[in-house]
Amino acid sequence: MKKYSSENIRNVALISHGGAGKTSLTEALLFTSGAVNRLGKIEAGNTTTDFDPDEIKKQVTINVGLAPLEWDGIKVNLLDTPGYFDFIGDVLGALRVADSVITVVCAVSGVEVGTEKVWSYANDFKLPRLVVINKLDRENADFDKTLEQLRNHFGLNVAPLQMPIGKESNFKGVVDLIKQKALIFSGDGMKMTEEEIPADLSDQASLLRETLIESVAEAEDSLLEKYLEGETLSDEEVNRGLRQGVLSGKIVPVLCAASTKNLGIQPLLNLIKQYLPTPLDQQDLKGHLPESEEEVSRKPSPAEPLSAFVFKTLADPYVGRINYFRVYSGMVKPDSQIYNSSKGTVERFGQVFSMRGKNQITMDEVVTGDIACVAKLQETATGDTLCDRSKPIVFPPLAFPEPVISFAVEPKTKGDEDKVMSGLSRFLEEDPTFRLERRAETKQTVISGLGELHLEIIVSRLAQKFGVEVDFTTPKVPYKETIRGQSRVEGKHKKQSGGRGQFGHVFIEMEPAETGQGLVFEDKIFGGSVPRQYIPAVEKGIREAMDEGIVAGYPVVDVVVKLVDGSYHTVDSSEMAFKIAAGQAFKKGMEQANPVLLEPILNVEVVVPDSYMGDIMGDLNSKRGRIQGMEPDGGLQKIRAQVPLSEMFKYSIDLRSMTQGRGFFSMAFSHYEEVPHQAAEQVVAAAKAAKQDES
Repeated sequence: MKKYSSENIRNVALISHGGAGKTSLTEALLFTSGAVNRLGKIEAGNTTTDFDPDEIKKQVTINVGLAPLEWDGIKVNLLDTPGYFDFIGDVLGALRVADSVITVVCAVSGVEVGTEKVWSYANDFKLPRLVVINKLDRENADFDKTLEQLRNHFGLNVAPLQMPIGKESNFKGVVDLIKQKALIFSGDGMKMTEEEIPADLSDQASLLRETLIESVAEAEDSLLEKYLEGETLSDEEVNRGLRQGVLSGKIVPVLCAASTKNLGIQPLLNLIKQYLPTPLDQQDLKGHLPESEEEVSRKPSPAEPLSAFVFKTLADPYVGRINYFRVYSGMVKPDSQIYNSSKGTVERFGQVFSMRGKNQITMDEVVTGDIACVAKLQETATGDTLCDRSKPIVFPPLAFPEPVISFAVEPKTKGDEDKVMSGLSRFLEEDPTFRLERRAETKQTVISGLGELHLEIIVSRLAQKFGVEVDFTTPKVPYKETIRGQSRVEGKHKKQSGGRGQFGHVFIEMEPAETGQGLVFEDKIFGGSVPRQYIPAVEKGIREAMDEGIVAGYPVVDVVVKLVDGSYHTVDSSEMAFKIAAGQAFKKGMEQANPVLLEPILNVEVVVPDSYMGDIMGDLNSKRGRIQGMEPDGGLQKIRAQVPLSEMFKYSIDLRSMTQGRGFFSMAFSHYEEVPHQAAEQVVAAAKAAKQDES
């Protein structure tokens, strides 16, 4: 691949609802441009960007795929993104480094919930975009209906530049509304001939062109003035106004395609070159100095000091860690030392390369605006800034959604626990939306992510890459126990079996402590009834006894224990004897002090369209949730509630089902509170049954 200057680079992310045809469109763009020599198919598992075994097996995109191509003097870095919300982390990374997006919409399914979501993300990043109505060769494909849906959902600035010629299996070309010509494609889509617009489409084409010209005129004051005076805009003026309209977001062009048949691809490539922004069209990028909030910025220029952003990390079993990055200013060359301002470390860059799917393309340099990869960096991870050490800058990191579903994992083979933790830890490096923790309270390894499919893929990769298979289970709730009353009890440990005996004897008083205090141990001994050297052993015995409460065997929290009296034997007393006596006393004291079970309560925020609000509130109430309030949130409704953790393990699945995928939520730990009696009985019964199974 030859060298390209910044003005001849286009960074384009393909986004859509799952199944609309992003990967097939990427494949058609690569094939038409000559970047690959055969048109891969999803069903055959041989597309360029979906090369991961799980992607081939499930026929969905899981990782953002980088696919550079060359067309008519420009380099296009395509970023094929996942369509399922479970893998939104990769979508956000791609949108962060893209200069524009192509939104792919299926001509059969129309505008789906995933389309709405990715459109809102493109709005957040203020990205110019165009729409490709894909799959026009399919049965029940409907261009007019899909266009109407696009306008209803996203506004009248959605303007077709093309309309299809032929329906469903007879789709064979497009009407170019700018040139006012019919473009007819050859059977393999590789050739295109210009003809006159068919008579039966002439009236509709005139109507759509007039709407387009009106949108173009509104992009520039001088053009609008000319248009309102009834003058005809020249082709040069139309193209200029159209590009300005696209860059400003005032116009969203709509094109036609059937990607699996490679139809409509050449005009799309031409439009990418002509209308989508270059890296030099970007505004100055703002950041701050390391270890300071002082704002600094970089112009998108090769003359500026180096600045780059890492948007994806891939843990490759053969090459090691691969970091994908975009250069925002300056230039990166191989065999150089580059400063990671996010970590405060210097990284040694070896070879730099691009990736076309899984194939590396060596690069001699990475200019401003280009996207590339580097392997085997020591500290660098997703979200880090790379720059010139003498002119440092830190760009804002990516903001990822928090996990919404968790599962406990257990190795199928005993003794593989360390291999499981080691393997899963590697995935933390490449996936910022994945969480891993070892919960001491429940003795479980818990993984968390954005959906069931997300976690299934991670477990599948664990088996592929590290040879470890695990079972999924619902995590145990980390219940706790405490007391609500007071007690005074005696604990005595006395044992005599020949030789030196054991003797420890204590009296303790127990009462509730304030929330969050854990154990408050008070030494109230006067007169030496328990010698000083044994008092630490008493406290230790109580702490050990707190590990397993008497209600259901969960850890005990928030108790005040006072050591008030006791006795000892000059020969037989020992630290061990007093520790055992204290543990016995604590168990007895809990029984007499009204012990209760506590459960974790979460703060939950659910954002849904108005029409689903009643169903969501009813469902939260059925989960023992307490509604805290509601407020409008950008055309949606945000419901705040407090809900027990035990009711939330499968909530992401429930919410998707209730809202057809239009609702989303976040949750965070709030506090512990007492479990209602009926629910507590079920927990206690389950704990007893589990104990019997173990024995």
